[in-house]
Amino acid sequence: MGAAWPLMSNNITRDDLAAVIRFLSASEAPILTQSKQVEAFEREWSAWLGVRHSVFVNSGASANLITMAALRHRFGPGEVIVPTLTWVSDVASVLHAGLVPVFVDIDPRTLGMDADEVIAKLSPRTRAVFLTHVLGYDALSDRLLDALRERRIPLVEDVCESHGATHAGRKLGTFGWASNFSFYYAHHMSTIEGGMVCTDDAELFGVLRMLRSHGMTREIGADAERRRWSDAHPDLTPDFIFALPGFNVRSTEINAVIGRSQLRRLDANNARRRENLALFLKLLDPAKYFTEFHVEGSCNYAFTLVLRKPDERLLSRVVAALREHGVEFRRGTSGGGNQLRQPYLQDLVDRADLARFPRVDHIHFFGFYIGNYPDLEPDRIRWLCDMLNGLSSGD
Repeated sequence: MGAAWPLMSNNITRDDLAAVIRFLSASEAPILTQSKQVEAFEREWSAWLGVRHSVFVNSGASANLITMAALRHRFGPGEVIVPTLTWVSDVASVLHAGLVPVFVDIDPRTLGMDADEVIAKLSPRTRAVFLTHVLGYDALSDRLLDALRERRIPLVEDVCESHGATHAGRKLGTFGWASNFSFYYAHHMSTIEGGMVCTDDAELFGVLRMLRSHGMTREIGADAERRRWSDAHPDLTPDFIFALPGFNVRSTEINAVIGRSQLRRLDANNARRRENLALFLKLLDPAKYFTEFHVEGSCNYAFTLVLRKPDERLLSRVVAALREHGVEFRRGTSGGGNQLRQPYLQDLVDRADLARFPRVDHIHFFGFYIGNYPDLEPDRIRWLCDMLNGLSSGD
């Protein structure tokens, strides 16, 4: 049965393309740059997630970039506690903002940051905790949330891989000072490229809108705030006051049209993904593979496949079998594994320190993810688990 199992399937459908065609056909000269479709997508996404404000940008990496720039603008220089298992743009955005990343090991049950290590590393120099919900799992804990509230340290949630996942019945992305989402092709929903920053903080919302568009004050949503800037700078044209050293990370109307179309079926698609993951973990051999993931509230676009023990022979046979049967996979799960091993951090990380992060290193060397999408049939999942369970580490 096994063949052609990509990481993602049919994420942009004919219905999405038809929505784009309708949009392009509605006017002889449609506006394609950021305009009313972007605003509508931001409103609809905010309503779906349960936040007051959302800012649509051209990628999840750009969402990270302007969030960390806003953090530095609001709270000044300092440290940000970050995961060792995440996508490169999380850590890179901290570096680009002139902040110092502080790394912690993972909790194997969620693949997110170990809450006890995070709490132990909180200090007067901590400006935020930048927490990634890895591959659909809920990385929050009430213990961590209480510690951050008590110390008044902002939480930033990276929810790029976890659209629709929840903690205590409430959607991830609604707990932090800010939360970031990605709409890249391989994620729960796609706008081809795209990202979103979400917040309930009105002041942050205005700063994010400025940072998205060159730092221009005309992007601030509040009229009174725009007037404050123009009154303070009478020598400048009100439409061209650059209050912050911003970026140009705007998206387009076409991306927003696709996002609005995809959002309508996101909940139904996520329900199928949850069913798929439950079946996969139920059928997988727990003697060979780790199956005790914290699945309550999770919403996974990938099957997490982690060898229970460091077993080089079994690892080689898993890789060979997946390739033989056309099952696409990614080593190291999220972001290629342990970020501390990547060259871009070589000047910040002493290789001798890697021994302090054994749990993420196990994922780095013995972890995979495989695509989980709504049109997967149960029989294919059964076939996959039978194939994996039949592999051995013996001669």
